[in-house]
Amino acid sequence: MGRTIGIGIQDFGKIIENHYFYVDKTSFIKEWWESGDDVTLITRPRRFGKTLTMSMVEQFFSIRYEGRKDLFENLFIWKNEAYRELQGTYPVISLSFANVKEATYTNTKQRICRLITELYEKNRFLLESDLVTERDKDFFLEMGKDMSEETASYALYKLSDFLYRYYGKKVIILLDEYDTPMQEAYVHGYWQDLTTFTRNLFNSTFKTNPWMERAIMTGITRISKESIFSDLNNPEVVTTTSEKYMDSFGFTEEEVFDALEEFGLSEYKQDVKDWYDGFTFGTRTDIYNPWSILNYLDKKKLTTYWANTSSNNLVGKLIREGNKTVKQEFERLLRGETITMALDEQVVYNQLSTKRNAIWSLLLASGYLKVTGTEFEGRTGMVYYHLTITNKEVRIMFENMVRDWFAESDDVYNDFIKALLNGDVKAMNTYMNKVALVTFSYFDTGKKPSEAEPERFYHGFVLGLIVELSGRYAVTSNRESGFGRYDVVLEPLRENDYAYILEFKVHDPEDEKTLKDTVAAALDQIEEKKYETALLAKGISSEKIRKYGFAFEGQKVLIG
Repeated sequence: MGRTIGIGIQDFGKIIENHYFYVDKTSFIKEWWESGDDVTLITRPRRFGKTLTMSMVEQFFSIRYEGRKDLFENLFIWKNEAYRELQGTYPVISLSFANVKEATYTNTKQRICRLITELYEKNRFLLESDLVTERDKDFFLEMGKDMSEETASYALYKLSDFLYRYYGKKVIILLDEYDTPMQEAYVHGYWQDLTTFTRNLFNSTFKTNPWMERAIMTGITRISKESIFSDLNNPEVVTTTSEKYMDSFGFTEEEVFDALEEFGLSEYKQDVKDWYDGFTFGTRTDIYNPWSILNYLDKKKLTTYWANTSSNNLVGKLIREGNKTVKQEFERLLRGETITMALDEQVVYNQLSTKRNAIWSLLLASGYLKVTGTEFEGRTGMVYYHLTITNKEVRIMFENMVRDWFAESDDVYNDFIKALLNGDVKAMNTYMNKVALVTFSYFDTGKKPSEAEPERFYHGFVLGLIVELSGRYAVTSNRESGFGRYDVVLEPLRENDYAYILEFKVHDPEDEKTLKDTVAAALDQIEEKKYETALLAKGISSEKIRKYGFAFEGQKVLIG
């Protein structure tokens, strides 16, 4: 009988006191302390134990937990006498931006100000000290949700000063999920205002703070230095490709298999590996996401736990509205293939929609992709990463995301696929026009009708085909065959099924008088370029190959 699983508990002390299931990660304390780094920024995907680690660090070092050896005496860190002496000996400032998810800059600033005010309230005893001057007390009383930006940006600096005077020791500062407000700022359009405020706050707290001993910041992404870290003195940045703290976040395979043994689930090791393994930190492979493992141990059911724990709206928006290259690369990932590219681990949110590789950097940092290998280009000094979808759980999440894109026309979309497979052109036209009418603008990011890009729609449509027909067809797009590149080919995976070649064309009134002419041009291109060559080479007879031309004019589609 395994220990009790405490789902969602992020308070280290609560887990230890109640003897809940816990994988000992206290070696992080020793590794971090001995690194000697002033400011450490650690990025890991969500639900990978960042908040629990920060709670552990706080309760180990904080004076508020002086004498609490009961929390650590059965763990790795307590084996070292020098660290026993460190427990409970530092003033600690700890706060989290995890719940700062506001739609406006004003509300975001107020939420952060409330968090700072709560810190001051917890340390209200400082007002009774002779070490705090009347002017200091006036500043203390300025704390509130409506404090000025200048006061807010200076507040953690001043609190460090007050605590140093009171305890005679420099403070440890812990900031969890520092980038959550930045993601919301990008989504809701107040990025510039928030970066200015955050830069000033971080500068006074982490750079010009003589009363800070050390600091840890955690988040999902490494936001570019130019955005908010331009004034910091080279913080130690530990990303998913770094070799520091490789096994401090997430569960190693050994830890997972030991847990399965404890809970009598050893026979399911391979299933658990297929679903939840795949994360790589530094050179350490076979890292499992702990949220899914804990839920599996508790519920004994294989399903998408981690992928469904928070909104994937940003990821969905970036792929859905991405250009054809983004969608083509995503097509390859959905087919189980690998994409290769140079990445910049410094995410610049306001470049996500314009910088080609930014989206893949974000997906890697967020845990949706994993690195399967690297190549160093000696001439340019660039490192190229081989990326693929992390595991089965993430793949299912992506497939569900694509299905949701067609949610408003789900029945109609499925009816179109049935008509396609039945060779019913009339029904294909009826259903495809309904799908296009509902979803065309959903895939298009143009602000005016003249800026519409049908290719964004059609590649979104292809992604839908890949998901819906994955067990019956190999769906490929933009591949060489014959004397050119076809748009879409559906290669049957079952004997006696038809193969399909689909060619898409936008109506050009200078070249074609009607949509029927555009359809004819698409069909002519299929024949002239001999797109069926690859299918014939695989032994599919020409009689089993159906060819269709799709003509677009605005949101109107004609298929022939």
